[in-house]
Amino acid sequence: MKKAKKVIGIILGAVLLLLVILIIGGYFMFREQLAAMGTIKKLDDRVYTMRYEGNYGFDDFLAKGGAASDEEVGYYITEFLSHGFYSVEPETQKQGCSTVQVQGTDGEWLFGRNYDWEDATIMIVETKPENGYASVSTCNMDYLGFGEGYLPEGFTNQMMALASIYVPLDGMNEKGLCVADLIIDVNENTAQNNAKPDLTTTTAIRLLLDHASNVWEAVELLEQYDMHSSAGMMHHLAIADSTGKSVVAEYVDNELIITETPVVTNFYLADEKRGIGSEQSKKRFAILEKWLSQINEKDEKQMKNALQSVCQKKMGEEFAKTVWSIVYDQTNGKLTYYLREDYDSEYSFTVTD
Repeated sequence: MKKAKKVIGIILGAVLLLLVILIIGGYFMFREQLAAMGTIKKLDDRVYTMRYEGNYGFDDFLAKGGAASDEEVGYYITEFLSHGFYSVEPETQKQGCSTVQVQGTDGEWLFGRNYDWEDATIMIVETKPENGYASVSTCNMDYLGFGEGYLPEGFTNQMMALASIYVPLDGMNEKGLCVADLIIDVNENTAQNNAKPDLTTTTAIRLLLDHASNVWEAVELLEQYDMHSSAGMMHHLAIADSTGKSVVAEYVDNELIITETPVVTNFYLADEKRGIGSEQSKKRFAILEKWLSQINEKDEKQMKNALQSVCQKKMGEEFAKTVWSIVYDQTNGKLTYYLREDYDSEYSFTVTD
């Protein structure tokens, strides 16, 4: 009996030791992911925030050649962030948006952004990478294809939410660089093939937020990669920095064209295809251009009013809404969110190094 008890004790001790090793090993494998999951908080109805500090694998993603499709991005996210425990299949649909940059009355540079789409679950992502700039960006969680009714709540869903780092649709980094994705509604897409590393639209935004301090650094980075449209749609990127430089990066017949402009909506601004895009977006463009020329006292409140003037409700749109509006203070590193066309309520964030 004593011998049997001793054997059982040895077995139980071995099992406990194995469990401890597995727990410790799992912790070290997922420690940064677990820490980020622990920061996920509900801010409002279907609105969440998350902060990720450390290595989320983006430099390794670039070193391995990036990705030429949303599916390839999903495979990489699955491998790095979840170590194969879940899968990601990014997807997107047509969207309309507006951006505008202006210098404020006190000399600060302000950048405004409307994201127009069907209502969505929102994740505001704060990142502080090991090798790059801190930033705050915004993700439409429906873009990740996790299914109807998905919310980043509970262990599994919070782990899946880590993928939002790789699919920002807009954001600002600690240097005051702003980037926003806007769709051009044409039957075209970008698929460069110049034997360079590959990027999709959203991973390009992550690249610029992590590694560009101004517009021209952003352009130089884009020139080093082959761009591939997310979901087979035509995108262009509004890019603006804290010196007041504002451009749109467009791909015309797979060639990167940079056009200086303080306003971007959903039609081409490059001379080669200028004006091709949605008619409603031209109305929003005209409204924002007029605002720039007529308003003397330009501040955060006036920028909010400008974004409200071109929100989907004001434009008479019945089947979409402005899911979020953001006023970026590029000089002081402040972001102010207005959600679902409620311009009386605001949520503020700051970007710190």
